[in-house]
Formats: sequence, C-alpha cells, structure tokens
Amino acid sequence: QVQLVESGGGLVQAGGSLRLSCAASGIMFSIIAMVWYRQAPGKERELVAVISSGGSTDYADSVKGRFTISRDNAKNTVYLQMTSLKPEDTAMYYCAAPYEGVGYWGRGTQVTVSS
Repeated sequence: QVQLVESGGGLVQAGGSLRLSCAASGIMFSIIAMVWYRQAPGKERELVAVISSGGSTDYADSVKGRFTISRDNAKNTVYLQMTSLKPEDTAMYYCAAPYEGVGYWGRGTQVTVSS
C-alpha cells in the first residue's frame, strides 16, 4: 500500500520561510521522481517542483530562486524548503509520486502567507 503524508504547513508572514516534508511508504522511493503541487481555492492545480531519482530538479517560474526541493532516500522523504514567501504562495500543497503507471497523492498540507 502506497502512502504519502505531508507535514510542515502553517501560517507565516510574507517574507518568512517554511519547510514541508513528505514521508513515503509502500514504494521504491529511491528510484522514482517526486513532485510537489499546490492548489488554491478556485484555482487549477499547479506543479511547483520536481526531483528525479538522480537528484535533478526543476521548478515553476513563480517559485524559482525561492523554493528548493530535496530528498533523503534513507528516510524515504522529500522536502520543499520555501523562503521569501508571498501571499500568492497561499495554497494547499500536495506531494505526488508516479509509481507503476499510477499517480499517488498525499492529503496535503495548508500553507497560508499573510501580508
């Protein structure tokens, strides 16, 4: 059984930082890519960051230079370090994994940035 559990969300002031975590189980974590998405109310889901099994990364233009995705294969965990947060970063953040032809999702963690 595949499980993805996000944590680390909360309320922060604009300009502040948060570190999100996603703990994975039931998958061969070290050989798959991991993805962070976000979705605000009434908005489409947006891809935020991707990290490959080899550690290469890519980011949405809106977060490039402010967010960093990383992974710790020993802990089966992917992280999203968010700095210089803006009110427009407010959203539910989801961890996702493409695994054996299926996309798996966590339940999300809420990030709210006040101005």
